[in-house]
Amino acid sequence: MKILVLNTGSSSVKYRLFDGTDTEAKGLIERIGEPGGDASDHTEALQRVMESVDLNGLGAVGHRVVHGGSKFGSATVIDDEVVQSVEDLVPLAPLHNPPALSGIAVARKLLPEVPQVAVFDTAFHQSIPADGVAYAIDADLASRWQIRRYGFHGTSHAYVARETAALLGRPVEDTKVITLHLGNGASACAVDGSRSVATSMGMSPLAGLVMGTRSGDLDPTVIFHLHRVAGLSLDEIEHSLTRNAGLQGLTGDNDMRTIQRRRDEGDEAATLAFDVYCRRLKEYVGTYLAVLGGADAITFTAGVGENVPAVRAAALDGLAGLGIVVDPDRNARGERIISAEGSAVTVCVVATDEEAEIARQVEARLSPEPAKQ
Repeated sequence: MKILVLNTGSSSVKYRLFDGTDTEAKGLIERIGEPGGDASDHTEALQRVMESVDLNGLGAVGHRVVHGGSKFGSATVIDDEVVQSVEDLVPLAPLHNPPALSGIAVARKLLPEVPQVAVFDTAFHQSIPADGVAYAIDADLASRWQIRRYGFHGTSHAYVARETAALLGRPVEDTKVITLHLGNGASACAVDGSRSVATSMGMSPLAGLVMGTRSGDLDPTVIFHLHRVAGLSLDEIEHSLTRNAGLQGLTGDNDMRTIQRRRDEGDEAATLAFDVYCRRLKEYVGTYLAVLGGADAITFTAGVGENVPAVRAAALDGLAGLGIVVDPDRNARGERIISAEGSAVTVCVVATDEEAEIARQVEARLSPEPAKQ
């Protein structure tokens, strides 16, 4: 099936046209609505995308939508009711869902006869059991305001877990994997038989691992203290924890390559940031080994996970007693399997491909079910 995948951000549109598993075209429209940008608005941006690719025989458009709430657990054909549901979820994802809605609206207008399918970042985590998504707060408040763990990066975790099983030569249904998506945003996921059973991000993408500019887990009292004692407004606190925390907050840099260089030069702030980053990873690996009752593999992916051997080594250092041993030479070479011979848990490096996963889910959603015999 020929599928156009769209990832619409507040000021950008990333696109990729698939014909089966082959990529026919891809590109990025940036700085939408900005002086000197590639397009004046999302309508113009989408029109430029349509003009730049061959739409003959197009079977579907797949849209990345960050937040599907509790309602959407799989790829969903878009109609007016689905659009309204995504709009209703804007309070949970005010930075991400509105641009996706713009992309959906324009694509439906420009391609009215082509099926449009939403693929949600949160959908993969709908399989997490109730005790893994509930917060121990007032149940009435939680229900009224939709407060629970949702998790994100679902398309990446789904893709990487399946590719890891293939790398191991095992059926995905019989494989336990801890996937570590480490980019500027970062999350961990415990996958049991192709189903997410735990993930580090929570109600928002702010929770969990230390990230480029996001704090990850912290005591909620930090927020109260900054508001009551330091006198910061809630907006200032939110901005600090999302834009000036994580590696950025600890060092003034959010790029792990820069932090590595500074660490190698003996910079104390960079050394501390690196150590905090890797300790948090190790803590989640240990937690998810317990949740899964052991794992067949631990897989690193995304920008940092795929390209920074020092992080991979430090995050798993000292875990030989749990059957996890990284081979330093394989790790330095960036091989797909970097664990030592005899390691009970295989350690992998797999390049993620969220667009390919979106296309796969779109095709699966639209393919007719086989006739019953």
